[in-house]
Amino acid sequence: MKTRLCLILAAALASAAASQERRNWFDDPFVQVTAALPGCPVPAPPGMTEQEMRAEAHVRAQHGASCYRVGRCRLPNSYLYDKELVPRVAQYLRMDGRFDDTSVWVLGERRLVTLMGCVRTPEQAEQIEKAVLLVDDVMGVANFLGVGTAAVPRYRTAP
Repeated sequence: MKTRLCLILAAALASAAASQERRNWFDDPFVQVTAALPGCPVPAPPGMTEQEMRAEAHVRAQHGASCYRVGRCRLPNSYLYDKELVPRVAQYLRMDGRFDDTSVWVLGERRLVTLMGCVRTPEQAEQIEKAVLLVDDVMGVANFLGVGTAAVPRYRTAP
């Protein structure tokens, strides 16, 4: 009886832990583009718990399809762009040459590109944002780049 109770309790705890595990349920693309500033706070990869994913699924379906419905997207869901968009953004920034002295990560979600990491100057952060906006299919940019490595990041960091 005691062994059976322990097994049930262990299974319940394992289930609770699994539901709290953070995963990239929607496979949002996330890549490091440059890595020249050691000590730059590393962003946490995209992830959420299963409960958060379930709550987010409906919103993502609605937002993704509305782009197509109103004629702003050629694909039936704006999230369908991200897997090929983020590698193009990374390629463009790497080939540009002006950003080789930075540490930048890129996250793609619904044609919106989030920039995280460290740059040398405020002007460089602005230049990266403007460069990303030139990439075909980018709808907008969230710029969370910090100047130097000592600034408190404006994004969730990796543990």
